Amino acid sequence: MHSLLVGILRIGIAAAVLFGLFAQAVIIPTTAADEVDLFPPYEPYALPYVIASILGVACVQVALGAIWMLLAKVERDAIFTRAAFRWVDLIIGAAVVATLIALGAAVHLTLDAIPSPDDGMAVEGALLAALACVAAGAAFSMLMMIMRTLLGKAMDMRTELAEVI
Repeated sequence: MHSLLVGILRIGIAAAVLFGLFAQAVIIPTTAADEVDLFPPYEPYALPYVIASILGVACVQVALGAIWMLLAKVERDAIFTRAAFRWVDLIIGAAVVATLIALGAAVHLTLDAIPSPDDGMAVEGALLAALACVAAGAAFSMLMMIMRTLLGKAMDMRTELAEVI
């Protein structure tokens, strides 16, 4: 992979991680506080949803860190090693945890009678968003498992080729 492309990807990863930190420290808590100010019955739900949101962003940051490490392996032409599996497994694990957090939110939104200022539409919208996150997270996790299998096959083929040469 061209070093310029790796550099651009690293800049994007660093920017995404920094934006995630800003979201965790400022955007998520402020938005929750603003929603509670607008509609006080949301107050008991603010802290659990803030924590879930911060953990979800942390899962994305962990996956981005693992991608950073995989880029380093690509640069060193060491991607076809057993050590690369650790980073791919970390991406899969982070995606599964984020998906489970979204699933927990979806279940809670389905089962709890959460008050809403606009006849439940805000809760229904949040439920649809949580379900979309569950679907996307499950699809991404399965895709990464397929990619892990392909990495293993490519590694085996490279080993066989090295033996022939």
